[in-house]
Amino acid sequence: MTTQNLQSMILHMASYSPKQNVLKIPGITAGLIKSLRPKQWTKNLIVYFALFFTINETWNASDMSDLIDMFIKASVTFLLFCVLSSGIYIINDLFDAESDRHHPIKKMRPIASGKLPIFIAWPVSIIMIFIGISMSFYLNHSLMFVSVIYVLSSILYSSIFRHVFILDVMLISTGFILRAVAGAVVLSVPISPWLYACTGLGALLIALCKRKSELLNSANINFVQRKTLSQYKTSLLDMFISIVAPSTLITYTLYTFTSPNLPSNHAMILTVPIVIYGLFRYLYLVHVRHEGENPEDILVSDVPLMLSILFWLIISTLILIMFRSNIQI
Repeated sequence: MTTQNLQSMILHMASYSPKQNVLKIPGITAGLIKSLRPKQWTKNLIVYFALFFTINETWNASDMSDLIDMFIKASVTFLLFCVLSSGIYIINDLFDAESDRHHPIKKMRPIASGKLPIFIAWPVSIIMIFIGISMSFYLNHSLMFVSVIYVLSSILYSSIFRHVFILDVMLISTGFILRAVAGAVVLSVPISPWLYACTGLGALLIALCKRKSELLNSANINFVQRKTLSQYKTSLLDMFISIVAPSTLITYTLYTFTSPNLPSNHAMILTVPIVIYGLFRYLYLVHVRHEGENPEDILVSDVPLMLSILFWLIISTLILIMFRSNIQI
């Protein structure tokens, strides 16, 4: 956060009068809910990866007792990451409040518009982060360690690294990897390097596509909010995407027939065409429809992409149940 933004935030807090919002409690509540960004909670579904890929390995589809216990742990981890990420989103909006007020669209965000007072937003964000880390400590000390790293890296991103060229998208990718690691840690299952590679590259691709859409949209509204956007060029982002997209696909393909904890008959390779379609569909939405700025909206609104994810889940589940024995990694 720059010195100018900090000074502006302090002045805004000092000039705030409680009388301004005496009759606006419903508006404050609505603003707070919006600032939590519940649409973005879909990102936290990554914590279920470890549970899914341990079918017939640490739990058996024919015996649901182990599954129920592991599902509860994974679900609580999902919930705590929703709490943590929402606290971080509020902090992110606090850091961006001044620049958001000059943005033709983002000026309507609750904190930037004043609907959610700063003196309320700060305590709420801190309380949510405290609750999330406390939940992780109760579940697993290793999970708490991962949660603390996630919080620290997210705050560093919001305050510093979001303004650093290239490192901004790399740190976004790190956040997704930490979610995947948290899902494995809470279940005490081995963390496959494939989990890192596929998750990290996929997240990096989404981040690069987001930057491209932001760059194109900023040209349309004649406003550039992120400092790093002035360093990114459309041609450069296209080059980055052309490297990361095939790398993601190759990594997943290699995973399907080289990972030691998948069926030995390499049946998981049958899911590769589904991944290819999903990848091509996403790139179409980014390059043709320019919808990459809000990937969380794409995930819950684009029917073909949603169907490809559902189909992948069904086929992968059937393969793991039918062909996988209790293999030790």
